[in-house]
Amino acid sequence: MRNALGLMLASVVTAVLITGVWFWTSSPRADAAAPQTVAARKAEPLPAPAAARLALKDDVEITASLTKPAPAPAPVPAAQPVRSACANPDALGVSRTVVIDTTGGPGFGFLQYKQFDFLTDKEVVLTFDDGPWPTTPAVLKALADECTKALFFPVGKHTTYHPEILKQVAAAGHTIGSHTWSHAHLDSKKLTEAQVREEIEKGFSAVKMALGTAPAPFFRFPGLAHTQGALGYLASRNISMFSVDVDSNDFKSSGADQVIQNVMTKLDKQGKGVILMHDLQKSTAQALPTLLRRLKAGGYKVVQMKAKEQLETLPEYDAMLVKDQKVPAVASRPISSVVQTVSQ
Repeated sequence: MRNALGLMLASVVTAVLITGVWFWTSSPRADAAAPQTVAARKAEPLPAPAAARLALKDDVEITASLTKPAPAPAPVPAAQPVRSACANPDALGVSRTVVIDTTGGPGFGFLQYKQFDFLTDKEVVLTFDDGPWPTTPAVLKALADECTKALFFPVGKHTTYHPEILKQVAAAGHTIGSHTWSHAHLDSKKLTEAQVREEIEKGFSAVKMALGTAPAPFFRFPGLAHTQGALGYLASRNISMFSVDVDSNDFKSSGADQVIQNVMTKLDKQGKGVILMHDLQKSTAQALPTLLRRLKAGGYKVVQMKAKEQLETLPEYDAMLVKDQKVPAVASRPISSVVQTVSQ
């Protein structure tokens, strides 16, 4: 009996020991160390040609074309012209710029056209007739020194004599209209209707030929002599007409001092207006630096007038002018490509 009991007890102990060993070896231990990570082997460098294909350089020529065009890059805004600062801190300058819609041929200058009174007190518009002439550069310099702008009405024939001077007027940022082809007074009974139109149109065509670009649709009658027929024609062409408020009378003045006195006396009386001068008059070129300073001292301000749209000249008059002048309407090559200095 005791032997049987002993055998049973031994069997139980053996079973307990086997279970403990199995539990101990199969369950994870809390104090077991974390598995060790093994560093990956460093990749072998690619052969040089393959590396080059993966990282394209600016100096690599790409000869393959895409099956599908790449999307176009976003458009870059056009660079805006930088307005040059005025070197004269006390310059007369330009107080404001106005843009004129010339539809129907509006007129300006109260001596003849009183419909559009757009100038406020102490505002003036500087205008010059009869150029371009060798005296014009002196006028341009005086205006540039005061950082101000004007409106020029050149004579067509004169633009064919001095096209480079008219280009200087345009390059300086002034507005350019026309003053007929030959400075003919269009109220003359000797002129037919066709001749009046030719004087008007050839004047504008001459400006275009000199500049290589269309002029402003601004016109002044020589001697301010207009007719109803001429006014109607200009209106049909949407060309604005200019008269005057203050006449310098520089063409019959004794000298620069007289020009200054004429302008300032009339201007102080009227208080504002379109000033008429002539850039081919030597006395005007001499008077202008002082006159502009007098305007500044008197509290006057300059208004620049520009056109909403440039004039489209008529092809038949362009062709007529080219035929008369026997020269191309616009030079096809710049001077630098025709004339070169090889020694100096």
